[in-house]
Amino acid sequence: MTDGRAPRSAPRSAPRSAYDRVGGLVYFARMLDKIRLHAAGRLPEAYHKNLGIGFDGRSVRFLHIDYPALRDRVLQGGTDEEVLHWCYERGRRPTEEEVLVWNSFMVKRGWRDEADGSTQELNGYKAASGLSGRHDLATFFDYYEVDEGRKP
Repeated sequence: MTDGRAPRSAPRSAPRSAYDRVGGLVYFARMLDKIRLHAAGRLPEAYHKNLGIGFDGRSVRFLHIDYPALRDRVLQGGTDEEVLHWCYERGRRPTEEEVLVWNSFMVKRGWRDEADGSTQELNGYKAASGLSGRHDLATFFDYYEVDEGRKP
C-alpha cells in the first residue's frame, strides 16, 4: 500500500518529503517528484514497482483522475500547482474537510493499521533498512524521512 522505498544509501534522487504540501494536500508533491525523477532516469529502482499504486493510487483515486493521464500531464511541464489545478478540472476538487480527513489519514498511515497489514508492511520496510529498533518511526511518512536521509 505504500509508494516504495529507497535503500538508506540512496542518492539525493529520492523524491520530496511526503509531508510537503501542494494546495494543502500532503503527498501530492512527492508523487509528482517520483514521476519526474522516473522520467529522467534518476528514481531509485526500489520505487519503480509502486509507481501509480500504493499511495500514488490512493492519491489519484482521491482526486478522481487516472495515473497515466497524470503522468502525461506532469511530463508536459508546469508547476505542481498547475498540475493540481489540472487534476481539479479533470477530476474533482475536494472540500476543505475532505483535505483535512485525507491529510490526517495519510500522515498516520501505518500507525495501528494492523487490520489491513499496513503496520506489518511498515515493520518489514524498517527491518529491511536496519531500522527495526526505531520505535519513533510509527508511520510510513516518518519512515521515509529517515530512510531517505532527511531526518536522523
